[in-house]
Amino acid sequence: IIHQAYAAGVQKLLQLGSSCIYPKNADQPMQEDALLTGKLEPTNEPYAIAKIAGIKLCESYNRQYGTDYRSVMPTNLYGPGDNFSPENSHVLPALIRRIHDAVKNDDPEVIIWGSGKPKREFLHVDDMAAASLFVMDLASETYRQETQEMLSHINVGSGTDVTIKELAESVANIAGFKGQLRFDASRPDGTPRKLMDVGRLANMGWTYSIELEDGIRATYDWFLQQRDEDLRTV
Repeated sequence: IIHQAYAAGVQKLLQLGSSCIYPKNADQPMQEDALLTGKLEPTNEPYAIAKIAGIKLCESYNRQYGTDYRSVMPTNLYGPGDNFSPENSHVLPALIRRIHDAVKNDDPEVIIWGSGKPKREFLHVDDMAAASLFVMDLASETYRQETQEMLSHINVGSGTDVTIKELAESVANIAGFKGQLRFDASRPDGTPRKLMDVGRLANMGWTYSIELEDGIRATYDWFLQQRDEDLRTV
């Protein structure tokens, strides 16, 4: 895509990466300059390497051909249109689906993998869209002043995080689940914390606007609406 954009004469492009580009043991919150300072998380190393290659490819085209290709690194995203599959969804939509099903089935408990102690950061997709447009619309002079030629990517997130336990409790409260949340500590926790340092983007003038609880509530409402529509088409 990056090469064909150049071949077609596209002068401005935005590449979306991922917070997994940073080393497994990066200092928290993770700053942009943590890139390539240590080993990646083994379970998503191939994905991370692909995203890092994209960053470096954009930077290389900028240096060699004078293009204006920019890269943003989102934190965990959620919102309407997410994947709520019980088999392969990410943590927040998975919790929404499982806790909703528990309410519907009047289950006494929901079992959640891990201790509930790891912390994660979340950003609503509408905020991500707004941040992407903001970065694309930045004047070239401003973008160059706030970045470096070989370290040009920008973290995008809320700069705040919650434990998985706190996240599950919020979803349970919004969905009206009255049962017990039980955490299975025999299951893996994953990385203890993954928080983005969003100071670079804040210095440019953008911060998130949708608080997590408000975003979860809106996402759950959308989820219910979609399920109602699916049932009406059966």
